[in-house]
Amino acid sequence: MLNLENGIDSLTNFKRQTSEYLRQLHESGSPIVLTVNGKAEVVVQDAAAYQRLVELAARADREETVAAIREGLADAEAGRVKPARKALKALAKKYGIPDSGE
Repeated sequence: MLNLENGIDSLTNFKRQTSEYLRQLHESGSPIVLTVNGKAEVVVQDAAAYQRLVELAARADREETVAAIREGLADAEAGRVKPARKALKALAKKYGIPDSGE
């Protein structure tokens, strides 16, 4: 989690004290926002923390996909469906896509 008290510093300071910042990143596992001219420019974090973030994002994506599939199956079981051709014709009409003649 980003610490707004200790987690923001200038890119200049990071360049001057890189080894100290790397030690801090490894110990805390928290990212640091680096600024240029007072504006947030880049976020730096250690590789292990980044890997955890990537894994969490992948898990969340899978969970959203599974939830969407379950919702679709529930709609089908409840009869809240329409034939694909009818749905595609409605979309074509809505968006002004010419009928393919099928």
